[in-house]
Amino acid sequence: MDSTILSSHAGHNQLRRLVALRGIAVAAQLVTLAIVWSILNLELNWWPMLLTITALAAINLFTWLRLRKDNPVSNPELFAQLSIDVIALTILLYYGGGSTNPFISLYLLPLVIAAATLPPRYTWGMAVLTTLCYTFLMKFYVPLPALHGQSASMEGMHDMGEMAQESIFSLHVLGMWLGFVISAVVVAYFVVRMAQAVRSRDEMLARVREEILRNERIVALGTQAAGAAHEMGTPLSTLAVVIGELKNDATDEHTALRDSLTILDEQVRGCKRILDKILANAQDSGMTLPRAADALMAEVVNEWQLLRPTAQYHYHSTGVQPAPLINVDVTLRAALMNLLNNAADASPQSIDIHTGWDGSNFQLEIRDHGNGLSDEAALKAGSAFFTTKKDGRGLGLFLANATIERMGGTVRLFNRDEGGATTELTLPIVKAAT
Repeated sequence: MDSTILSSHAGHNQLRRLVALRGIAVAAQLVTLAIVWSILNLELNWWPMLLTITALAAINLFTWLRLRKDNPVSNPELFAQLSIDVIALTILLYYGGGSTNPFISLYLLPLVIAAATLPPRYTWGMAVLTTLCYTFLMKFYVPLPALHGQSASMEGMHDMGEMAQESIFSLHVLGMWLGFVISAVVVAYFVVRMAQAVRSRDEMLARVREEILRNERIVALGTQAAGAAHEMGTPLSTLAVVIGELKNDATDEHTALRDSLTILDEQVRGCKRILDKILANAQDSGMTLPRAADALMAEVVNEWQLLRPTAQYHYHSTGVQPAPLINVDVTLRAALMNLLNNAADASPQSIDIHTGWDGSNFQLEIRDHGNGLSDEAALKAGSAFFTTKKDGRGLGLFLANATIERMGGTVRLFNRDEGGATTELTLPIVKAAT
């Protein structure tokens, strides 16, 4: 399992989103000041406002550089970042009409972000901070000046003061609408991203739980297999002795019986070799050694043919020689033999084995000519204890999948259009052919 799966990067992701939103806010603030200066011709205290926006942009730059490091982002740091935005907004509103400015509703944004990302005590702290700033701006602020040319545009009117108030109120309504649009867009964006993050976390936790459960099953199976290998040594030795005595007692007239006993003797000896290999390799189960892909397949196929002498196969390789190296341990051979056995069980008359490789991966395809995978088998193939065989236990493909995935590879089963099923295996290359 990758060591980063369980590590928490939520703080980095949240701070990264905050940096993106702050960058958009800085650009929007500059555009707003440009419109106020060039179109509305309002005379504001430009320098304090521009210095505030510049400082906010500089803080955003330093925060972006800080995110390039692996230091964890704590809740107090996120709260401090949101507090900086609140203070900057307060300064801008102080020089822009205070609580009479329609953009006063933007105080809701840091509060919503805090509620979505931080524990409750930080959310209440942000509520107190924004409330204090709003209350301060109700009493202390620099009023907005009147629009230039207002009196000239009202020539011929009977009540110039009433028209001026109506014009200012319309401008205020327009600003309130724009503030609502900005708040709606930011809140919608942030909530959608948070929902995606929650779904991704749930999927990651489900994968981790599934992997932990699979590993526990594998460990339990390994323990039971080691015990069974030790216990089966005695009955296999007894069978070998009995078969030897029967062969000696059989006369030359019982040719068929002697041939059958010879096959039984070879199978018993094969079982003993497998058990001896299991016990001998138990101590080296974690070791991996690079092997040439074609040499490995030749050994596996030859060993498999000894155990399945009646199985027919056609082997074909399309890789350019020399073959690349892949990592091999004692479990990979067993996984490959399990895949070959499954194909031979589905199509005992003949199977096709194709190998190939490119600059990064080794590919193996095992094609059978059976009836193909049923819908249930296609859905549950590789699950523990699921089998479509009458005498199967549902462990071969499960263990093969676990082994190959642990080595960085993949296994895929699918039906072919012309009939039959294909098992496609991919393993990463350690060293390409030279």
